[in-house]
Amino acid sequence: MRTDPEGHGPVRFGPPLPEDGLPVLPELAGVLAAAASRAGPEPVGGGPALRDAACGHGERRGLPAAPDRTALAPGAPALLTALTAAIDGDVLVPRPCASWWAPYARLLGRPVFHVPTPAESGGVPDPYALLETVRRMRAEGRDPRLLVLSVADDPTATVAPPELLHETLEAAYGEGLHLVSDETWRDTLHDPHGTVLLSPAEMLPDRVTVVTDLAGSLLPPGWPAAVARFPAGDEGGALHARVLDVLTALDARVAAPVAAAAGYALSEPEPVVARVAAAVRTHARVAAAAHRAVVEAGALARPPQCGRHLYVDLSPLAPALAAHGVGDAQELEDFLTGRLGMPAAGGHRFGDDLETPRVRLCTAPLLGDTPEERAACLDADEPAELPRVGRALNHLTSVFGDLRDDARRWESTR
Repeated sequence: MRTDPEGHGPVRFGPPLPEDGLPVLPELAGVLAAAASRAGPEPVGGGPALRDAACGHGERRGLPAAPDRTALAPGAPALLTALTAAIDGDVLVPRPCASWWAPYARLLGRPVFHVPTPAESGGVPDPYALLETVRRMRAEGRDPRLLVLSVADDPTATVAPPELLHETLEAAYGEGLHLVSDETWRDTLHDPHGTVLLSPAEMLPDRVTVVTDLAGSLLPPGWPAAVARFPAGDEGGALHARVLDVLTALDARVAAPVAAAAGYALSEPEPVVARVAAAVRTHARVAAAAHRAVVEAGALARPPQCGRHLYVDLSPLAPALAAHGVGDAQELEDFLTGRLGMPAAGGHRFGDDLETPRVRLCTAPLLGDTPEERAACLDADEPAELPRVGRALNHLTSVFGDLRDDARRWESTR
């Protein structure tokens, strides 16, 4: 996972989306297999049936969009690349943010400006920091035009409270920014009845494009498909047309078998709904157990509210890390990946400072080594109590516990 600076250009790609680590839903695999003989791709932006399914999926979430304001592409990165290319000006993102957001702007030669997030959640910039960043950019001759954000966030696994979102959107609207709302993780809320999630498109329907990668909850990551829902009105129509032009230039089409599976998943038949619920429940309980382990060891982490990951700040354990030769996020990534035997992506990959010892930990590697072990998690009332999951969590607890003990020994010798 280490990025070797030799022989690379200015684009740095980070770790992929957190996978669910679960066997493919049999009904979904059956739909894909039945369409395997379809050799041609979908039209650019998706065919009528696929776009209709995407519209229905959005409408059930309070995100209406007409088929002629909806586009599908082979993964959210293709859509974000097209949106960034279609909107002139500079790009703003939260700090930290999903690792794949910034590289596509840099690929297009656009600088990316990070805006701090508040203490309670990630994904949405602090409104006052946003205003100050925009003011400073314009004073330096920059042209801020696009803000990418996420109310259900990777990497922090938090959900931005509606009051914060409202203030940030007011600031963005006042500065004339177009917003891209990455809602890949909105259907993975750990407590859907206790967590309020509002889409920016519900508050600013004429200024927000919603992007959803179906790998968040509906499709395996190896079957790339993502949806963009554009605003109504002339501005949204023009943006939709420009994005289709870029997707055409890239020949970014969804493969026909994947389109069949995506259409089936987006229509949300009972097997898909049941699998999504079981997968969310599994990852929520394992993430909660992992969160307890790292916090009890003295690290800092917001309680995970969505997704299949958590974001850990090991600053309180810095003396113990220094004793192991760990002085920055890249060294922490290498150290924990080796000790844990699973990926531990450093915070620098998400826009955080290299000097800050933060990592994103994903829950999929904790579910088991075989498809049978992982599938068993879906039926378990408490997956953390299954033998394989329990051993993995015990190992994680041991690694962080050793760091806690090292830190205490260091303090006692001062």
